[in-house]
Amino acid sequence: MAKKNKSVRRRRKRRVLFGIELFVLLILVGGLFIYAKVNEKMNKLDIDTSSDEASKVEVNEAVVGSKTLKGFTNIALFGVDNRKEDVKSGQSDTTIIASINNDTKEVKLVSLYRDTYLNIGNDKYTKCNAAYNNGGPTQAMSMINTNLDLNITNYVAVNFKALATAIDCLGGLDVEMTYVELKNMNDYCVETSEVTGMDYEPIEMPEYPGDDKQESEILGSFHLNGVQATSYCRIRYTSGWDMRRTERQRYIISLIVEKAKKASLSTLNDIMDQVFPMIATDFSKSELIKLGMGILSYKLGETSGFPNSSLMGDEVKNAIGLDCVVPTTLETNVKALHQFLFGDQAYEPSDIVKQRSDYIAGHTGFGNSYVSDEQKALISDRASTYDGSADTQSSSGTSTYSDTDDSDYSDYSDYSDSGSSDYNDSGSSDYGDSGSSDYNSGDDYNDSGDSGESGNNYDNGYEGSGDDGSGGSSSGESGDGGGYNNEDDDYSE
Repeated sequence: MAKKNKSVRRRRKRRVLFGIELFVLLILVGGLFIYAKVNEKMNKLDIDTSSDEASKVEVNEAVVGSKTLKGFTNIALFGVDNRKEDVKSGQSDTTIIASINNDTKEVKLVSLYRDTYLNIGNDKYTKCNAAYNNGGPTQAMSMINTNLDLNITNYVAVNFKALATAIDCLGGLDVEMTYVELKNMNDYCVETSEVTGMDYEPIEMPEYPGDDKQESEILGSFHLNGVQATSYCRIRYTSGWDMRRTERQRYIISLIVEKAKKASLSTLNDIMDQVFPMIATDFSKSELIKLGMGILSYKLGETSGFPNSSLMGDEVKNAIGLDCVVPTTLETNVKALHQFLFGDQAYEPSDIVKQRSDYIAGHTGFGNSYVSDEQKALISDRASTYDGSADTQSSSGTSTYSDTDDSDYSDYSDYSDSGSSDYNDSGSSDYGDSGSSDYNSGDDYNDSGDSGESGNNYDNGYEGSGDDGSGGSSSGESGDGGGYNNEDDDYSE
């Protein structure tokens, strides 16, 4: 009897082992099937793995081999304002640096303000988004690396339609908005819908809350479809200008990430089918799959913008004849960036960054005395290397270097992006700006000359916008993506 019971136990054990083996086999087969399906979907991507292009991306010598940067995967995300299918050309309306901590899987995002005055290559200083327009992703990544001491060699680029389609596949997003944001979002939807060929329903405007609350008070959460959420990302004509616009973009990204994590396989399959054909990247299939396999373990951390300390407006236009954002200074902003992204509190910028910082300070006249209070501790006591020899660009109103201590300027419009996101995971927003707005009472926006022109009535979110230098063109170009033309700049913004 004992022998019989022992034999039964052995058979049961074999069945259990066989069941485990079968289960593992099914997982492996299922995994291979999913891999094959994903691999098939990858064929829809515009993958550029040309070794020639990859080798052209510039990285400062001092950064190569950095032990700190080896612990992070840094990626450039480009939102291209291109009405055509090709997203590897056109202007990078949005540039975001995504930095993944390889150990903790925390992802930090930093928006590079599109009008930031930097060296875009070939010793040409102008608005940084010209780099993508002039040389595509390769030149844009080189511009980021050489000005910010980073080591980015991979990018992902999308256009308006890709973003709108992904959001529609996810079923839309619930977005908190102020009265001014709602008004602008409805206006921008007109062109976004035309460009993407996608539909939307305007949201009925609520009662006007008053001048003091139109930008500071959240009206509530509004369910936006792809066209509406993309239009929300494009809003620029509120206080905070491009700084606030990039905050909105990072806010939308955080909502997309959270919703994608909870999405069904069929939803993710729809996104791959519909959105992948509109994405360009230089990641290989294996690299993308490796990144994708870890997506559930990634967590979105703090977000910020670059530069944190800057100057813009008439003072800059009068000094260099170009309406842009001047980092004050590039050196201190790069130090702050490395502190924020990598926790490197004692980071010392490369000689290339220091030389470019000196050039910008000398060429514009906005040096250490214009550094914001938050970054004054980062000012170096080194002697400036600027001697004027690099000042080869022709520009009206060029200022000589003047770094006095009697400046009462403190960062643009008291706007300070401290590095933490204005939006948090709980969905509640502390996004508010009680300052006076250039857009009030829902009246037509009168653009008095963001690009040196005047009298353009802005009442539909895109036509005849003054930011693009188009002078009220009927082409329907976007208010944040038209054609800045400067005789000295081989660049159409």
